[in-house]
Amino acid sequence: MTLPPELTRYRTVIVEGHEGARRDDLVVGLAHLGFLVRRMPATPHHLDPALPYRELLSAPGRLAVDGSVIRELVHGPLCRGRSRVTWIQALDFADAVAERDGVMLHLTASLPAGCERQPDAEAGGEVEEADVTAAYARVFLTLAQHVPVVTLDIGEPAHPIRAHPAQECQLWGETRKLTVGWR
Repeated sequence: MTLPPELTRYRTVIVEGHEGARRDDLVVGLAHLGFLVRRMPATPHHLDPALPYRELLSAPGRLAVDGSVIRELVHGPLCRGRSRVTWIQALDFADAVAERDGVMLHLTASLPAGCERQPDAEAGGEVEEADVTAAYARVFLTLAQHVPVVTLDIGEPAHPIRAHPAQECQLWGETRKLTVGWR
């Protein structure tokens, strides 16, 4: 996978959003760009969900974190009726990422026709994909007021899009939000 060149100007990249093999490819690509890669546990810290992040963000050098704070903010209300992460914690986290010259990387994936539900192992059931997509969009729209957000469509899970330099890259820019789409 070819990473958007815009990511190289940041010192910190927090990866959130769509799960899957393409996400893993992206994280490996960040490591090849010189980022120290850390994966956070799927379950947030019981007292302070942002504590492990603050400890990581205090270290020097380039850092990429495959996160879980935003995932909890999205999936918690959909699966359990509440999130273990508060908006205050999420916004403080976004501010800390911005202070470290960072960006939130919002991964999206186009779904093939008929794929409307995704299993959620934590909840033991299924969640409407449209609800998850809408919740991520709302969260990142709010976070974009505190930290730069880059949205990257990593393709359909069943038919991944192979991004390479010959493909056309479209950029849609807003003040603090950049959307990158490959076709």
